[in-house]
Amino acid sequence: MIKLSVILITLNEERNIKRCLSSVKEVADEILILDSFSSDRTKEIAESFGARVIQKEFEGYVKARREVESLASYEYILAIDADEALSEELQKDILELKKSWKYEGYYVPRKTNYCGQWINHSGWYPDRKLRVYKRGSGEWAGKYVHEKYNLFLSKTAGKLSGDLHHYSYYKEEEHWARADKYARLAAMELFEDGKKTSVFQAYFNSIIKFLRDYVKNLGILDGKKGFIICKITAWGTYQKYMKLYQMYKNIENS
Repeated sequence: MIKLSVILITLNEERNIKRCLSSVKEVADEILILDSFSSDRTKEIAESFGARVIQKEFEGYVKARREVESLASYEYILAIDADEALSEELQKDILELKKSWKYEGYYVPRKTNYCGQWINHSGWYPDRKLRVYKRGSGEWAGKYVHEKYNLFLSKTAGKLSGDLHHYSYYKEEEHWARADKYARLAAMELFEDGKKTSVFQAYFNSIIKFLRDYVKNLGILDGKKGFIICKITAWGTYQKYMKLYQMYKNIENS
């Protein structure tokens, strides 16, 4: 049976870390955490689960992911966030996988709990993420937001059926705040890549985003929470393009 390193990066995850580590303890042969000097009980709780905690100033998500991966004792990796947890089905999938590993990486469906409700549609499920992989089969990539592990072209991936549970937002206000943050970071990425936009494109893309998630991706079936999710996501799209537009206007006016 192969040995599996579970890796995380954390900052002030006291409200989430216990649930996360409880869910991985049966599949992990090692738990390794790169923590950005949390000021709450994150480190204390993690160490109570036998995790090895290394503290270092945060230098970006991709760099942190790569560093904690490089420090893992074993070549087989499960990368998880503190606000995520393995479902019982996914725990069983991974235990079976440890007995018979076939592909270089595995995608898992991620199901989000939004303010106490599981979201089954709205463009949020199944939100497949490649989180189980053999080190050296790919690399972490990204810039400011949404870093992900990409397999090299010559490598193959499989799928696991159990859900990765994601406890994203406890209050709607948290979603608005993060949507604004991500819009700003995404606009910075587009600006640095030389992409331009217009006020019309900001409105058009946000409307299309809402219709896609609420109608095509059946957000309507998630009830009131689905409408809120699709509304905030569309607003974030609008903000992203308007912030990009404003960056160029600031240059013109300077």
